[in-house]
Amino acid sequence: MLTLPYLGVLTYPQIDPIFLDLGLIQLRWYGLSYVAGILCGWLYGRHLAGNTRLWPNGISPVTKLQIDDFILYITIGIVVGGRLGSVFFYEFERYVADPLAVFRVWEGGMAFHGGLIGVVVAIAVFCRVYKVPLFSLIDIVAASVPFGLFFGRIANFINGELWGAPTTVPWAMVFPDAGPMPRHPSQLYEALLEGILLFIVLRIATHHFKMLGRPRFIGGLFLFGYGCSRIFVEFFRMPDVQLGYLYGGWFTMGMLLSVPMLIIGIWAMATAKLRAYEPQPVEDDQAGAARP
Repeated sequence: MLTLPYLGVLTYPQIDPIFLDLGLIQLRWYGLSYVAGILCGWLYGRHLAGNTRLWPNGISPVTKLQIDDFILYITIGIVVGGRLGSVFFYEFERYVADPLAVFRVWEGGMAFHGGLIGVVVAIAVFCRVYKVPLFSLIDIVAASVPFGLFFGRIANFINGELWGAPTTVPWAMVFPDAGPMPRHPSQLYEALLEGILLFIVLRIATHHFKMLGRPRFIGGLFLFGYGCSRIFVEFFRMPDVQLGYLYGGWFTMGMLLSVPMLIIGIWAMATAKLRAYEPQPVEDDQAGAARP
């Protein structure tokens, strides 16, 4: 068996994936990560929508109450899109053989790129119903997504899944289900890049450079930043076992799905122009803001 010399191995902190067992109901860290991500994203989105200093003329095109109403839409988009992304991008044969497995979400199986498509659809539907400017809502959502990415990757680490390639780095870990070889903790790399670093970059763009005034710039920056982060980490992360490396061993599915994000992100940033909005008919949160 192939072995690699290494300087040291960190102890993998084996944490029970179930943080609360109530008998018939088991609450898992993975599910909690979605709740935490959506909750933090919602609160931050309300902050962006309500901070008039971030918008041209001090007028936000999206109200806090509209962000409240959007929670249901985005939750459905994340769950349905993420699940269907896993089905069609990564494990199609498995779900064809066992169609009911699509509904067993507690077993895992969510894909970011599918969730992204689901969120975009949810935004489009919401904007049509509530008459909200499409790209401004996309920007608010994009600036808030890193919360969910951070918590999701931490949950992947707790579950001991999506581990990295074998390595000799001193911070390598031996994951319980990945064999005896020390590996990159790639989940933590993604939490750092997609969660913390990307949030900081977007925060600087929204608060220092006031880029919310240029609709679709923040959305484009998010797509470009995530695409770069994901492609970079794919060099240290093991590909999905059912797919392996593609096109002669040079690419993974994660890389291929991220390339369009780079292209769209560059286009969105390059074509974003300054735009000011007129006051909405109802601006006070207590007045029942702009519901259809």
